[in-house]
Amino acid sequence: MIKQLLTSVVWNVDYLIIDTPPGTSDEHISVMENIRQAPVLGAVLVTTPQMVAVDDVTRELTFCRRTGINILGIIENMSGFVCPTCSECSNILASGGGEQLAEKAKVTFLGRIPIDPTLSRCTEEGLNYIDKFANSPICQIYHSIITKLTRQTDEEMEVEK
Repeated sequence: MIKQLLTSVVWNVDYLIIDTPPGTSDEHISVMENIRQAPVLGAVLVTTPQMVAVDDVTRELTFCRRTGINILGIIENMSGFVCPTCSECSNILASGGGEQLAEKAKVTFLGRIPIDPTLSRCTEEGLNYIDKFANSPICQIYHSIITKLTRQTDEEMEVEK
C-alpha cells in the first residue's frame, strides 16, 4: 500500500510530509525503499520532550543516517501547554529533549511547538488555524520553522546544481 501511494500518485509538490510512527518499523523501511526514486533533500524528525520519545527519535535518526537520508532538523512537539484563558505557556511535560538531541546529533534544532487547545479546536471544527490566528505565538513558531527549513532546503538545492 505504501509503494502504491508513493509511486502511483503524481504529487507535484515541493514538500511531501510523511508522518510515521516512532522507531524503525516496516513502514519506515517501505517508505525508504520506495521514495528513493524521488529527489529527497532530507527528513525532519519530530519528538516530544520526554526521554522515551527522544530515545525513539534517536533510533530514527540513526536509521536515516544509515540509509543516506539527510536530517534537515528536529522539532520538539508538545513542548509546553498554552493556557486557553491567558495564553501563557507552561511546561507540563519535560522540556528540552529535542534541542538536546539536535545538539548531540549536530543537526539544526527547528523549534518547540506547544500544545494549544485552540489549534485542536480548529482541527476538530475544520478551520484553518493559521488563517484564523495569524498573529498567534504558535503561528510565529510555525513561520520560524518554515523559514529555517526553506532557507536550508534552498541552500541544499543550490549546492546540488
